[in-house]
Amino acid sequence: MTGAWSLLRLALRRDRVMLPLIVLGFAGTAALSAGATVGLYPTEASRVAAAHALNATSALIALYGRIYDPRSIAAIAMLKLSGFGTALVGLVAAILTVRHSRTEEESGRLELIGAAAVGRLAPLGSALALAGIASLAVGVCTAAGLIAAGLPAAGSIAFGLSWTGAGVVFAGLGAVAAQLSTSARTAGGLAASAVGVAYVLRAVGDARSAAGVGWESWASPIGWAQQVRPYAGERWWVLGLMAAATVVLAGAALALAARRDLGAGLLPDRTGPASASPRLAGPIGLLWRLERGGLIAWTVACAGAGAAFGGVASGVGGLLTSAQSRRFIDRLGGAHGLIDAFLVTELGFMGLIAAAYGIQATLRLRGEETGGRAEPVLAGAVGRVRWAGGGLGLALLGSAALLLASGVAAAAARLIEGASGREAASVIAGALVQLPAIAVMTGLAIALFGLLPQRVGVAWAALAAVLVLGEIGRVLGLPGWVVGLSPFAHVPRIPGGSFQPGPVAALLAVAAALSAVGLAGVRRRDLT
Repeated sequence: MTGAWSLLRLALRRDRVMLPLIVLGFAGTAALSAGATVGLYPTEASRVAAAHALNATSALIALYGRIYDPRSIAAIAMLKLSGFGTALVGLVAAILTVRHSRTEEESGRLELIGAAAVGRLAPLGSALALAGIASLAVGVCTAAGLIAAGLPAAGSIAFGLSWTGAGVVFAGLGAVAAQLSTSARTAGGLAASAVGVAYVLRAVGDARSAAGVGWESWASPIGWAQQVRPYAGERWWVLGLMAAATVVLAGAALALAARRDLGAGLLPDRTGPASASPRLAGPIGLLWRLERGGLIAWTVACAGAGAAFGGVASGVGGLLTSAQSRRFIDRLGGAHGLIDAFLVTELGFMGLIAAAYGIQATLRLRGEETGGRAEPVLAGAVGRVRWAGGGLGLALLGSAALLLASGVAAAAARLIEGASGREAASVIAGALVQLPAIAVMTGLAIALFGLLPQRVGVAWAALAAVLVLGEIGRVLGLPGWVVGLSPFAHVPRIPGGSFQPGPVAALLAVAAALSAVGLAGVRRRDLT
């Protein structure tokens, strides 16, 4: 571990902007979610009715989890974040670990660092330490925010520590994934798949067992986080289980790192075909070949998410039983209006996921450039605009495929629940109408790639800002023009609303302008 402290300081300096934004984003979302929910259930009777409605619906239990104390407003307020939020914290921790270990190794920087007085395990140890510090900061700040929002101190601390525990467990899983593959992209995919499998196991275990403690839930770190049971008779001993799993996973990753060669992975690389495929005849075919595996995984995940929220849409009305919530439903247009509002919210979230894919796929061009693989491609009869434009086009087509998959799956679930064909068609339209906003985000990514290639990470910061504006902008009472900076604020609210061509045309114009600027920059600048 010689030099691990210096590498940790370097990593903290590199992420000195990103990490505080991540921590404040999680903590702020939790605190504001708690404050927004309290007003909907002012009496104990309304809380009990809402909790019983959720606990009686298997689909809602699978999606969110179970409420263990129906009388606790805090347990109801934090239900969604105890599942989705835990998964996001785990994903961020795993990606941080991969980024500061396998990504650095793949780029060749660790080989240079390893030539100095640095121990063999120091890079992985510092990456694990960074993910642990980030997870702890998220937990502490979240607990402080929840206490400030008026929730009980013991439950708030338990909730924050459940996020911390999940983060360090998934950091260990990310460290193991980093030892298995020679590619940081594959390692990240393995880590993300582990988070997805953990969520599915938790969902199956909670929905299958009447007590919410099926063995599948106990096989999932996300299930462990929920079994801490914040605000419902805290189970502090579950945190010890998460600590033990972290020690085992981190130890296994360090042992594997000590046994493998630098730059190698424990899983063997697949051999390619003996002859070149006709589909690889051009740069677009090559980019598609590189992207298709990840796109298939993203599509399956989005289809599953669409089927999940489409299936539970009919039951959301039962969660709002107080006089305040009934007035809220009436303002939305009755129970049907509430279902439409729920679907609009969830489809908007799927739009953000598709935008994340679009940015990631567009920035693959930067990875090809810095990895030295773009230079031999462009040395042939391939123009820069054709190469970069092909990558941008594939990113947009992939994002459209994700939207279509989630929309069709949600529409199919609505049909099973008894919705009409027209209502199902509006769900698909509500998914596809997110594409112009996604085009703006991918246009920003290609503009950064063309003009400021060293600052392409700003595209991810912009997506995080869009997420914050969409989730808590109205709650904070921000001016309309500030919330309007998000392209998703101008997407028509379908189903339930009408299609307005003006905002859509404006989004497409902005996306086209950003894309044109980016492609012009790619054509004019030097390769780095």
